[in-house]
Amino acid sequence: MADEVLLEKHYVEVCPGCKVDMRKLSNSGFPMKELFSMRLVVLCNALPISSLYPFLYFMIRDFHVAKRDEDIGYYAGYVGAALMLGRVFTSVFWGVIADRYGRKPVIIFGIVSVIILNTLFGLSINIWMALATRFLLGLFNGLLGPIKAYAVELLRKEYQAIRLSVGWRK
Repeated sequence: MADEVLLEKHYVEVCPGCKVDMRKLSNSGFPMKELFSMRLVVLCNALPISSLYPFLYFMIRDFHVAKRDEDIGYYAGYVGAALMLGRVFTSVFWGVIADRYGRKPVIIFGIVSVIILNTLFGLSINIWMALATRFLLGLFNGLLGPIKAYAVELLRKEYQAIRLSVGWRK
């Protein structure tokens, strides 16, 4: 009994957590390919949030919904907030779905929803279509949680700074 190492880990072949730990131990190099794909997904998640603001003023103005130019910012605020309002309702749901069915389907569905709904937002012909597409984009985009969990699982302790810049857990 005294000869055994107390903190030695025993891995079980069918355990998903054990497979992740064994993969971390077997990979000695830096996972460039996986990190590149994670960064693309994070970029795909961030673009719908920030890319609309340079042209949102002109889009709202062209909808002719504001009576005065000073009111355009009022409507632009609603359009900008619609995405986050949609995320409020489904962020926990997407985490549960990712835990139950895996991260890959959630990430693929999120990327497809970004492509379709962001394109439809750009083709909006009135304020209601713009609000609806942004809200639906928030509802259907569950990318951030699964990609952060994947980053924490993928990268080893020596890459702690990169783990924390993409993911938040230790």
